[in-house]
Amino acid sequence: MSGPDAIGWVATSLFAASYFCRDPRAMRLTQALAAVVWIGYGVALRAAPVIVANVVVAGLAAWSSRGASAPARPRP
Repeated sequence: MSGPDAIGWVATSLFAASYFCRDPRAMRLTQALAAVVWIGYGVALRAAPVIVANVVVAGLAAWSSRGASAPARPRP
């Protein structure tokens, strides 16, 4: 297995593992980590679409994890 292939399989494994997280914040942080690994895969392949898509995913997953496990506030 080549270097880029190994990176891709690690990223796939991390992303799949994120669905086993019970805490929404942990799931999003795991998905952000997987996206960072996917960015490494994209860099290894020099694939701009993979890099850009996963920069967006990593940023959104990290940003949305900030309040993911907070309890819902009651509406007035």
